[in-house]
Amino acid sequence: MKTVSQKIWYSLIIFILLSCTGCIETEPTPSLTDVDSRLTAWYNIPSILPLWTDENYHDYYATMSALYDYQTRYDHLIDLFSIGTSVSGKTIWCIKLTNEASSQTKTSCLIDGCIHGSEWESGEACLYLAEYLLINFAQNTTISMLLNTTNVYILPIVNPDGRQKDYRYNDNGIDLNRNFNVHFGRLRGHSIPLGKLFGRIQIPRIDIPIFGFLTNSGRRPFSEPESRALRDIMKDLSSQRFSFYINCHTATHQILYPWSTFKPIFTISSQQNAVFTAVTSWITKNSEYDSTKLGYKASGTAMDWCFMKYEVPCFTFEILSEEYEPRSGGGRHDNLVHWMKTTLPVFMFLLMNSESLHKWEIPLNKPLVPKGVPPVPLY
Repeated sequence: MKTVSQKIWYSLIIFILLSCTGCIETEPTPSLTDVDSRLTAWYNIPSILPLWTDENYHDYYATMSALYDYQTRYDHLIDLFSIGTSVSGKTIWCIKLTNEASSQTKTSCLIDGCIHGSEWESGEACLYLAEYLLINFAQNTTISMLLNTTNVYILPIVNPDGRQKDYRYNDNGIDLNRNFNVHFGRLRGHSIPLGKLFGRIQIPRIDIPIFGFLTNSGRRPFSEPESRALRDIMKDLSSQRFSFYINCHTATHQILYPWSTFKPIFTISSQQNAVFTAVTSWITKNSEYDSTKLGYKASGTAMDWCFMKYEVPCFTFEILSEEYEPRSGGGRHDNLVHWMKTTLPVFMFLLMNSESLHKWEIPLNKPLVPKGVPPVPLY
C-alpha cells in the first residue's frame, strides 16, 4: 500500500510526463509577418521535384505550351503575359509567380534564360524552377511563404528565334547579351558594333588570331527588340522593390557577378562586395558551381547594365560544365534532369534571401532542398 508521500511523488512524475508529451507537439503555425528571420524553421519536408525526363527539352513552342498549362492549373499563382516580340514576330513570354491573395509586402526578382538561343538549359532551368514552385506551393511551407512575400518574374526564352533555330544570335545576327548600353561595342570587351551590313548581311562573329573573337553587338545599344523588351521589364521591376536579377547561360559552370566589362563603371562598395561574396561563397560550398571569373571581358551585357542602372544584386549563372560548351565544339544536350537539379540550390538560396538582397544585407537563410539535390556531379 502506497504512502501519502509516495502518491505525491507518483502524481508529480505523471504530471511531468504529461507536460513533456505536450512539448513535442507540432510547432504552431507562425505569423507571416516574421518571414525573413525564421523562414528556415518552417520548412516542410519533403518538397517534390517536377516529373521531367532527360528527353523533356522544350523548344519555343513547347515552352509556350508548358506556360499555358501552368496558367490553367495554377491560375491563382501565375500571370502569363507578353513583354514584346522578337525580330521575326514571336512573342517573348514572361510569367509572374506570386500568391495574389497575400497582402504581405513583397520583393520582386527577375530570372531569365536563353538570351543566347543555343544555350537550351538556361531556359529549361527557368521552366523547371517555375514548375517546382507551383507544384509545391500548396504543401510546402517555405515555398508558400516565398510566393506570399515575393513576385518571382521568370522569362524562359529571351531569344525565341535563336532558340527555335538553335542559334546563339537573334534573327539579325546580333548577340543580344552585348546589346545593352554599358561600355557598348568595345573591342576590348569582345564586341563590335556592326549591326546588319547594308541592312541585310549578317556577320555574327569575327575570329581574330591571338586576340580571340568579337561578337556583333548591333549598330547601337538596344537596337534589337528582344533587348529592349528585357530592358523595359527591368524598369518596371525597379518600382516593385527589385531584389535581384539572374541572367542564365551555359556552359562554363560558374556563378558570376559584376563587372564583366573590361572597365568597371563605378566601384562596388564594401557592403555590396560583402553580399556578392557571401552569395557566391554559399553557392560554391553548397552546389557544384563556383565563382571563378571568366577569362575574357564582355561589354554590353544584361547583368552589368542592370547593376549599373538599378544597383541591385545581379548574377550571370552559367549552367552545365565546359564539356558541353558549344563554342568548344560540343553543344551537347543530355542529362537534363541532372542539370536541372543542380540549379535548385542556387535559385532557392537567392529566393529565400530576397528581402535581405533587396536591402543589400548579408543573406543568412539557408534553403533545405529535396533528397538528391544537389546530385552527385557528373564530372
